[in-house]
Amino acid sequence: MSDRVPMTPRGFAMIDEEFKRLKSVDRPAIVKEIEIARAHGDISENAEYHAAKDRQGQIEGRVAYVEDRLARARVIDGAGQGTDRVTFGATVVLSDTENDEEVAYTIVGEDEADLADGQISVTSPIARALMGKELDANVQVRVPKGTREFEILEIRFDASD
Repeated sequence: MSDRVPMTPRGFAMIDEEFKRLKSVDRPAIVKEIEIARAHGDISENAEYHAAKDRQGQIEGRVAYVEDRLARARVIDGAGQGTDRVTFGATVVLSDTENDEEVAYTIVGEDEADLADGQISVTSPIARALMGKELDANVQVRVPKGTREFEILEIRFDASD
């Protein structure tokens, strides 16, 4: 596993916001829930207490994960990069050579990926196949149903939110 975690500035801001919410809202809320459940008496058979403790464990696990990601973050702002090759942060418009269907993907960090929004992880098969390729190049991508071929129609860097 790589030591650094690539993120766009937008992705870093999202995960930083989650970290702040976990520490300032979720953590205090679960502590309060545990106190209330504890006040109900015997905790050995107290379902509310056990549920709250399980939730606390989930929150603490997420805090540790997010804190680690932030500590190892490598924020890459693609805006300063050229559009002659596909790099991290680029939005790539592709044409499926089989059916001429066009699709656009933005290559982002793992924690930012959202396929429904066109955001694909830099570690995905499509992103790995695209990285370093030039405009008008044909790229073959192995997918679960076989191999698909795409032509790169456009490489651009969209403005950050």
